[in-house]
Amino acid sequence: MKISSSKIPISSLLVLLALLTITEGISLRGLGMELRCRCIQKERRLIRHYIEKVEIIPANSHCEESEIIATLKKTGQEVCLDAEAPWVKKVIKRMMSSKRL
Repeated sequence: MKISSSKIPISSLLVLLALLTITEGISLRGLGMELRCRCIQKERRLIRHYIEKVEIIPANSHCEESEIIATLKKTGQEVCLDAEAPWVKKVIKRMMSSKRL
């Protein structure tokens, strides 16, 4: 009897820890926090006419680079843009100047 009674608390503890881990991951994602960079590949080609909106995510403790993510008009797909591409620089400049107004 001692063997089975000692296994129950250990298995209960493991289940509790698993639930806490899952809940923690969901809560961080729900708050909009990413624990890594979102952009793996960056688009340099001119796709300006297909973009619905652009989001700039500043560098943070989880990602050293600022990330520029465009949402496409027709599909809603998110595409990472290369900040060094000349056309992307122009888009960012326009965004910044319109925010100042």
